[in-house]
Amino acid sequence: MTSITPRTLVSLLLAGLMVQTATAAPKGNTGANTKTENDGWTYVEVGARNTENWRIWLEKDGCPASFWHDVPLYPDESNKQIINFIVEIPRLTNGKIETSRDEPFNPIFHDTRKGAPRFVENVWPHVSYPFLYGSVPQTWESPNFEHPFTGFEGDNDPIDLFDIGQDPGFVGQIKQVKVLGGLALNDGNETDWKLIGIDIKDPLAPLLNTYQDVEKYRPGVIQAYRDWFTYYKLARGDEGLIPIVGEWYQDVPFIQDVLERGHGYWHDLIEGKVDANEINYNQTTTMSAEKSLVNACDNNKRKAFGVPKKSKVEIAAKVPERYSQWFFVEDGQIIPNNGTDV
Repeated sequence: MTSITPRTLVSLLLAGLMVQTATAAPKGNTGANTKTENDGWTYVEVGARNTENWRIWLEKDGCPASFWHDVPLYPDESNKQIINFIVEIPRLTNGKIETSRDEPFNPIFHDTRKGAPRFVENVWPHVSYPFLYGSVPQTWESPNFEHPFTGFEGDNDPIDLFDIGQDPGFVGQIKQVKVLGGLALNDGNETDWKLIGIDIKDPLAPLLNTYQDVEKYRPGVIQAYRDWFTYYKLARGDEGLIPIVGEWYQDVPFIQDVLERGHGYWHDLIEGKVDANEINYNQTTTMSAEKSLVNACDNNKRKAFGVPKKSKVEIAAKVPERYSQWFFVEDGQIIPNNGTDV
């Protein structure tokens, strides 16, 4: 059975992993026709959470912008250990929220599987996502090339990151995080990086410079999170353990190189130099990339891109009962509940 040491379990319990919440809303978003500010960025939210038609769009100065292509990778080019991070999934929530690949301005949406919104099961001892999870803007895990470390093509998404800080976050939040390392997943023979970082505003951030430092202050956490990525899909019933290339975390200099490569692949994407693989790369901030540069500030252009002007928030749909249950792992497999198949 997958081993969880007493020390690891205590760390997880103290981190609050036994509390389950609904997908968090942006702070200050109290209803329909509202906009929420986040360091100058604003949001337009339409639809009911936990449904396939729900969307959050990003704006800058009242004009549509892209979470993926317009938020800069580095807040300050002089310190490349600090990067911007888009929160897609707040800590302790279970909705599989992603940044759209193919829609204009890449709104955040609830991903679907087999025609229904996706959620993540609770695999003991974790409730939902035990950390903030999201993407690194202006990066691309290109499927046009094999990554030299993994030997696999990229998964066609931005590079992913999980934030181990204490702020629960909200969907669409733009944070500055310190990069501490990263895991290379072989997810279906695709390269899928999972960087580990911490919000620079977290009290622990000044004490951490690499993933090894986490063990000093949060013993058991880096092992527990590494293991979570290997087995969190098991409860679906149709996927096995996800291998970690190299078995363990890679250090900060290695991950900084991964980020630079991903940023370079992204530049090739928005400049139209490579196959876009369904990605919509409209952007408003990189003036040199004329092929992807657009201006959607006036109402007619905004309408043509399908970006609403005002929020219209509906009551969130109920999360299916399955996702309030526990699932347990033994020998790389889910133990059937009550003797029945998963």
